[in-house]
Amino acid sequence: MSRLAVAATGPFGARVLAGLAARRSIAFCLTRVDRPRGRGQRLAPPPAKETAEGLGVPVRQLDRLTPDTELPAETIVVADYGLLIPTALLDRHLWLNVHPSLLPRWRGAAPVERAIMAGDRETGVTIHRTTAELDAGPIAAQRSFAIAGEDAGAVYERAAGLAVDLLDGVLDGTSFQAQSEAGATYASKLTPADRVLDWARPPEESLNRIRALSPSVGARGEAEGRRVTVWKARLRQADSVLVADGLELLEVQPEGRRRMSGADFLRGTRK
Repeated sequence: MSRLAVAATGPFGARVLAGLAARRSIAFCLTRVDRPRGRGQRLAPPPAKETAEGLGVPVRQLDRLTPDTELPAETIVVADYGLLIPTALLDRHLWLNVHPSLLPRWRGAAPVERAIMAGDRETGVTIHRTTAELDAGPIAAQRSFAIAGEDAGAVYERAAGLAVDLLDGVLDGTSFQAQSEAGATYASKLTPADRVLDWARPPEESLNRIRALSPSVGARGEAEGRRVTVWKARLRQADSVLVADGLELLEVQPEGRRRMSGADFLRGTRK
């Protein structure tokens, strides 16, 4: 069997690495260098490095890849990696990209978040060969699942589990089919503007935005005259407590404070 490696950086890639390592031998984890993180901006390892070390998988950290980079593996699974792979390396190894969408829909950096924001009823996972063109390589496997009101964190978790199942089959041998350009959409990177809640918009749209940005960065709006990050919400019901137009805000975080329920926030503002 050929040597298998995983190129991963973020939480989604870490989950794929953990699932794959439970089934197959991983030669090493290729990941990015440690970076400042959090309020104190202390140097911290990427999630995939932490996972790899916990599993006993050797770690190779590079701040960039060059055509001359030596990678002792024939097949490399790419999941939430984030570095450009030179064409020479793409030609030298089989790179299998794990993309949490139904390609060609939602190519790009934030496929789950954009799918939820758009109100998509389903998404899925695509395993495709990595090529120079972003998320446009030939497809080895693809499977869909319904989005049933979950936030992005839950969808990414489901996608990681499905990805490992699909990879199991692909790594045992598969053929590739060219990816269609029909229906291609682009999932652009999230920006600060994406976090802004506009209560004048339809409540379903605001709810999708909140779900799409939880539990990673959160959506921002105003409640009871105060700026808050909204982590959880639902459409307004008869017994709703903290409301913003057609939504009940279930979990919020005032600026400089901890997360709290909408009821606790409301009690604090009315003391």
